[in-house]
Amino acid sequence: MKPIRAAAPTPEPPLVQGENRPGPPAELIFGDWYPALRTDGSGPARLRPGGTALATLLGIPMLLGRKNSGALFAMRDLCPHRGIPLSAGWFDGETVQCKYHGWRFEPCGGQCQEIPSLTSFDGLAPTKIYANTFPVAERDGYAWVYVPAAGAGRAGLLPDGSPDVAALPPVPELPKFGPRFRSAHLQAELPCNVDHGIIGLMDPAHGPFVHQAWWWRSAASIHEKTKKFEPIVDPRKLNDGFRMSPHAPSSNSAPYKLLGRPVTTIDFQLPNRRFETIVAEKNGKKSWFSSLTTVTPITASTCRIDVLAAWDIFYHVPLVPQIARYFGARFVAQDQQTMIEQARGLRSNPALMLIDDADKPAKWYFALKQRRLTGQGEHPLQGPVELHWRS
Repeated sequence: MKPIRAAAPTPEPPLVQGENRPGPPAELIFGDWYPALRTDGSGPARLRPGGTALATLLGIPMLLGRKNSGALFAMRDLCPHRGIPLSAGWFDGETVQCKYHGWRFEPCGGQCQEIPSLTSFDGLAPTKIYANTFPVAERDGYAWVYVPAAGAGRAGLLPDGSPDVAALPPVPELPKFGPRFRSAHLQAELPCNVDHGIIGLMDPAHGPFVHQAWWWRSAASIHEKTKKFEPIVDPRKLNDGFRMSPHAPSSNSAPYKLLGRPVTTIDFQLPNRRFETIVAEKNGKKSWFSSLTTVTPITASTCRIDVLAAWDIFYHVPLVPQIARYFGARFVAQDQQTMIEQARGLRSNPALMLIDDADKPAKWYFALKQRRLTGQGEHPLQGPVELHWRS
């Protein structure tokens, strides 16, 4: 049995030298799926059979891994016996063994298989003991983990440790419009709470300032825009949201001009998901681009942004994936730097303001979040609305 050598999460970047104090925490939404880490590609976080990695979701330290059979697992990184992290022990591709006293667990369901110190005089049955495990599913190269509310026990798990699909909301998946496509993903840590990360994600007015570039847009290109929005209503009242109705994308964003006649649709859904799809037609040929961006709470005061994209636009053009990753990384890095700078101001917990119409999506988000947390209130959009701003 080999020692567990789980890849540690990327350390949070300091705000200023010698000081790292994020702003006030946000209330977290439990009872939903969150992306924990990448499972494919290269790097230490790739979950090969027999491999493990560490992640933190909503303040919960987790040990993720893949059994020799290919099954993924997600365990709380804590032995129920004496509290030592399970990642300090061993994983042989089938069971996780605690370093302290050798307790051995089947990692998908969490059932204890062995307590080495027991003798024939002990009446304790190890199989009645369970380590804390979480439903986990693989989509688009990510391990998605369902994080139940505190006290929910083994919510969402069948007896064998597999997710109880019928009892859980759907696992998010990137929309795709054909079998042939390229894809890329990006990730960045943000030293702010999830609320600030999310309202930054849906903010329509920061683009000409935060993302100034010759290949995107400039402050001089600002002009008035009108967009229509409509409600997204989930029958379970879990993943409510709103949609920016299909529209022609911004004329002052240079890349869109290459696509001919693109039509963009943008959805935001609780707890943290932004879907964007672009369908374009040029010279009688249709092509598409889609992305799923999430802002995931690591702790109550820090979060992580993940961007997953797929496209068949320029499918046969060499180096397009590499170019997309380069410019996409620049784009995300600009948001990250802005969040780092904003965090310095948020440490003093200042009073903030949201204005109409550019900040209306942020107001909708806070109303939807409170509706989900409390189970009370109406959807903030009772029908289609039209917003106006300059960007």
